[in-house]
Order: sequence, then structure tokens, then C-alpha cells
Amino acid sequence: QVQLVESGGGLVQPGGSLRLSCAASGSIFEINIMGWYRQAPGKVRELVASIASGGNINYGDSVKGRFTISRDDAKNTVYLQMDSLKPEDTAVYYCHAQVGRLKFNNWGQGTQVTVSS
Repeated sequence: QVQLVESGGGLVQPGGSLRLSCAASGSIFEINIMGWYRQAPGKVRELVASIASGGNINYGDSVKGRFTISRDDAKNTVYLQMDSLKPEDTAVYYCHAQVGRLKFNNWGQGTQVTVSS
């Protein structure tokens, strides 16, 4: 079992930046992939970015070139740097970890990101 705690959401103007953090605890050595998903009202949850234990990184098409995922293994923390934010980036952002051989999904509580002038 892995516990995930997010921080860093908030209100930002279009074109601005935010950085989200996700600190993991528990069975961290069993984490295969960590990443971020988001869900806007009335829409399905979608992948924003992920980083595998081996370093492979994936981005959702809508954020490529604007968002950057990174991790600090010493702090068991994954970051999402979000630049050039748009109103359509407004959503609840969830930290995700795929854990173990059976690939269990662990989720954080979510953090609201609102992009508005």
C-alpha cells in the first residue's frame, strides 16, 4: 500500500505557472509508475503525465511542451511543473501510483487547479 499526498494547487491566471507535488509513503519500493491525472467537471479522468521507475516519461497530448514531470527519489516525491496554463487546464489533479506485480492503483485526494482571469 502506498499513500500519496498532493500539494500545490490553486488559482492562476492564463499564461501563468504552478507546480504540483506528490509525496509518497509506505511501500514505495513497489511503485512501478507515478504520475498525474486530471478530471474536469463532466469529463472523464485523463492522463496528464507519468514517470516510470526506469525513467520512461509519458505526457497527455494536450499538455506536451507545457508541462514537465520530474521526481526526487531522495524525497519520494514527484513534481508536475505546469507552464503556459490555459483555462482548459482547470480540473482536479490527482496523483497516481501503480504498485506491485498486480499493478494496483493508488490515488491521492486530489488538488484543485483553476486557470482564470
